[in-house]
Amino acid sequence: MSQITTHILDTTAGRPAQGVTIALFAQQPGDVWQELARGRTNADGRIPDLLPKEQHVPLGTYKMKFFTQEYFERQSTANFYPFVEIVFHVLAAEHYHIPLLLNPFGYSTYRGS
Repeated sequence: MSQITTHILDTTAGRPAQGVTIALFAQQPGDVWQELARGRTNADGRIPDLLPKEQHVPLGTYKMKFFTQEYFERQSTANFYPFVEIVFHVLAAEHYHIPLLLNPFGYSTYRGS
């Protein structure tokens, strides 16, 4: 399993959000963001292999960008947020799970396990 994983639940539909593109970025000096990985959620709304299993990212600040508009457009659903960005710190060489609870007009997140 990747050191950084995610899961998206569409809270309006009560099911996982399949086919959402997600990009992982690392913050560089000067507030520059470098893309490290990109993937799409599976039928369970997860990307278990965003990074190779053996790759551990350095301590630092990271961002996951969820391209939510494409997901809602496929469902012909109006939405307010074209994308969601979640910025977080990697403070130790451990697993980080970044879940997203999503609906067309709101979202929330927390540190998962």
